[in-house]
Amino acid sequence: MNVVQKISRWGDSHHPRWLDILRIVVGLIILAKGISFVNDRDAVADLIRQTNFQLSIWSAVHYVVFAHLVGGLFIVFGFQTRLAVIFQIPILIGAVFFVNITNGFNFLNSEFWISLVTLILLLVFLVVGSGKYSLDHIMDKPGYKRSI
Repeated sequence: MNVVQKISRWGDSHHPRWLDILRIVVGLIILAKGISFVNDRDAVADLIRQTNFQLSIWSAVHYVVFAHLVGGLFIVFGFQTRLAVIFQIPILIGAVFFVNITNGFNFLNSEFWISLVTLILLLVFLVVGSGKYSLDHIMDKPGYKRSI
């Protein structure tokens, strides 16, 4: 058994139900941020320009928007949660360390604190997984037939 399987097994067996509610809330926050990015793509492009990102600005904007929309939905429903979290982590690292840090560590910088708490919670869900109230759990039941 490799390290990833051990972490997955431990996370699945040590998952309190209140973490499912927290997972849904984090997914809704990420989804809402994705929707706000869709409504104002120029603001996202300005945020990415602040990081001196070397790739095309518009490809990065599309990645961030798509990852937030789809990843937020996946996290809310608990479908492929760890994979969705892996796609969110680079975005949140960029938000915490490159975008929001320019405004400082003061308590008035709410975007920084929301990004930091979301990043920490994503790391938690990377370890503990999606929980019992999720599509992943429903699909792992013996009565569920996969079409693969």
